[in-house]
Amino acid sequence: MEKRFKVFFTLLIATSLTILGRYGYLMLTPSPDSSSVSFPEVERGPILDRNGRLLALQTELNSVEAWLPSVESPESVARLLSQILSGVTYETVYNQLTGTGPSNFLYIKRKISPTETSEIKKLIGEGKLKGISIRPEYGRNYPEKELASHVIGYTGTDNVGLEGIEYKFNSILSPPVISSSRDIQYGNQVYLTIDSNIQYITEKIARKAYVENKAEKVMILVMEAKTGDLLSYVSVPSFDPNNFQQYSRQERENQPVSYAYEPGSVFKIFSVASFLELGGITTEDTFDTTGGYNPEFFKKNKITPITDLGSYGVLNAEKTLVYSSNVGVSYMSETVDSRDYYNMLKNFGFGQTTGIPLNGESSGILFEPEKWSLRTKPTISFGQEIGVSAIQVITAATVFANSGILLKPHIVKKVVAPDGTVIKEYGKEPVREVLSPEVADSVLHMMQKVTEEGTARRARIEGFNISAKTGTAQIPDKETGKYSTTEYLGSILAIFPTEDPEIIVYIVIDRPMGDYTYGGRIGSPLVKELAEELIPIMGLDLKTTQTFIHTTNLRLTKPELNSPDGSMPDMTGYSKRAVLDFLKKHNLQGNLKGEGWVVFQFPPPGPDREIKDGMTVYVEFK
Repeated sequence: MEKRFKVFFTLLIATSLTILGRYGYLMLTPSPDSSSVSFPEVERGPILDRNGRLLALQTELNSVEAWLPSVESPESVARLLSQILSGVTYETVYNQLTGTGPSNFLYIKRKISPTETSEIKKLIGEGKLKGISIRPEYGRNYPEKELASHVIGYTGTDNVGLEGIEYKFNSILSPPVISSSRDIQYGNQVYLTIDSNIQYITEKIARKAYVENKAEKVMILVMEAKTGDLLSYVSVPSFDPNNFQQYSRQERENQPVSYAYEPGSVFKIFSVASFLELGGITTEDTFDTTGGYNPEFFKKNKITPITDLGSYGVLNAEKTLVYSSNVGVSYMSETVDSRDYYNMLKNFGFGQTTGIPLNGESSGILFEPEKWSLRTKPTISFGQEIGVSAIQVITAATVFANSGILLKPHIVKKVVAPDGTVIKEYGKEPVREVLSPEVADSVLHMMQKVTEEGTARRARIEGFNISAKTGTAQIPDKETGKYSTTEYLGSILAIFPTEDPEIIVYIVIDRPMGDYTYGGRIGSPLVKELAEELIPIMGLDLKTTQTFIHTTNLRLTKPELNSPDGSMPDMTGYSKRAVLDFLKKHNLQGNLKGEGWVVFQFPPPGPDREIKDGMTVYVEFK
């Protein structure tokens, strides 16, 4: 027993000495030669626009590192490095080299320039920087600089996403390593819905508006009306993600999703649509706006009357929008219950996030009716006492372009593996039916009258129909608690062409300090300028506003459209005649758009989509 113990004790001592010896070797041995190259385990995948244009890609940059046991002269090394490295002082380097940190290894500076690399390598070769080496590291490069920077975002020193798509898709662009191989593993590619050409045009217009109007910020969003894809996403001022540290937090702030504001009169289209859908009003009902809105409960509670810029007399819903009458929509608000109105606004998506994959999205402000004051309902109807984001407004507008159906906004088109396999594709995504097709179409044509006769007339283009609504919102003064008399927010929402919407544009000019402040005056010309650029790009016809599409991917022979299990079938590829026969057979209402064969339907097909007697089915044909 004693002999066994001696043998065990001897082995224990030998093992301990071996471990201690190895630890000492690692601590005292100089760092590997600077010529050795260390590769990352994963190369971050690129970000591209919808057409494959590179917006973010991986690049190799060098970093300067030190192995303290090998540094012979901290004073000399600190002096030489501080003379070469920009932004690095002698004191900083010297303190790093002489400090008592937890490790003998440290970075002097990461991601240095090629010139700095060359000069340091020369000194290392001359033996003047013992203990100093150059290590290749992988970083991020944004070849288009400020283009779509708020969407793309940026990465930090360790190549980890900090904002935008770089942040939200970090684990997709740089997936976890699942192999022990030392070979480079490549991340996935993320294709955006952004079109770089349209983005460039929109940014140019936004910057011009920013300067001419002496604005605090300008936002312009352009969306594909029938899919919810954002074709351009602009916020000015912007920043260059290659040097994001040089820009202020405000410049890097993703305003279209994070900034909540009172929208002003643009909001009237959502109010009028809600009142029509709830049955509170009809398109023929009229309201006498003479003298303003000052009902008895206002007088009794000494509430300030609601007025218009002019006296417009008796107005129906269309004329209320044409003249942008606060009084008109205030009278309309009396015709519906507060809870019902609130629910309609929630259905449009206000008071909640859209779910777009960009960090920092605001849900806006929409209080429960129980918290409303006596003035809240009429005030919300013309865009006060409610907070919205730009992404909420343009998303809500998809309802008017899609026969009452709300679409989810998309900023990412697809994710593609390194071998070219499509991992995920983001297509048209209906959220819910908000309005009947009749109400949606009616409001869309009222907006056309606003462009032809009303506050958006500066957006008119001969031979091309545009539906629009402008807004000018007062901005609350934080010091007085009242609305400012000098600060405003001008905006315009446009959908075109009216007959068959392809594009939605939303423009916000925050705190313009130029000659004009009204949304109709400063926003409408921008819509016209942008539309004139987009019409040829999108293949729209100025004379007929119709686009004829021919596809060879047609199903020429199809069996009868049926549903043996009572669920909604897939109608894709069927003719209009087949769809009409199916609707009639199952006693369904049809909202049919276009000619040809089915390319889209709502509700979507599926075994969990039960067909109910009398339900409405929306179908698009091409």
